Amino acid sequence: MLWFNPLFWVFVGPALLLALYAQWRVRSAYNKWGKVPNNLGLAGAQAAEKLLNETGLYGVKIQGITGQLTDNYNPRDKTLNLSESTARQRSVSALAVVAHEIGHAQQDASNYALLKLRVGLVPAVNFGSQLGPILFIIGFFLRFQPIMWIGVAFFSMAFVFALITLPVELNASSRALKMLRTNGLLVGNDELGGARAVLSAAALTYVAALLQALGQLLYYMLMASGGSRRRR
Repeated sequence: MLWFNPLFWVFVGPALLLALYAQWRVRSAYNKWGKVPNNLGLAGAQAAEKLLNETGLYGVKIQGITGQLTDNYNPRDKTLNLSESTARQRSVSALAVVAHEIGHAQQDASNYALLKLRVGLVPAVNFGSQLGPILFIIGFFLRFQPIMWIGVAFFSMAFVFALITLPVELNASSRALKMLRTNGLLVGNDELGGARAVLSAAALTYVAALLQALGQLLYYMLMASGGSRRRR
């Protein structure tokens, strides 16, 4: 099988290790600063209401969502979804997560082009990510390069999506830190540094996702380009 080829792990292995490290960094930073109360003693849900009002995002709804670190902003229905731990915690971590998601709401309100592009690509990416590997495997076993390259083209959508996602997330984190500072929700270098640590760790997960998508794409391209040589 393709995934037992040592070359696959040469291309993808380093990104997978980075992804594991990034997940550890996120958990570590979130847990560390989740134990540090924010200066105003605001719970995440309270901070969300305050920041939405301060930034004029009155049409955004707040609702709960299951899980931990599952917080997200849905631009389709203008909903800020907060996990129970984030909504209830009165910590630096909770405020960092809330502000990041409101950063996405700001992007949406200002018609931030990359966010709009990412949202528009979601259906195509979901379709391509499922169909691409299937077509590639069919072409690989039939030794028919055109099908393999069609599979590569479909799978490349995942790389494009990850490439667009990274600056979207970095911009949302930049907006988050600015909001927390200018609205006085986090005070002092320690609290702001804690929020920055949480957001930087989260950003690393998107870097890992981009490198993983790139590694897989390059591997598929290498295998597809070697199709004719395998036949000989």
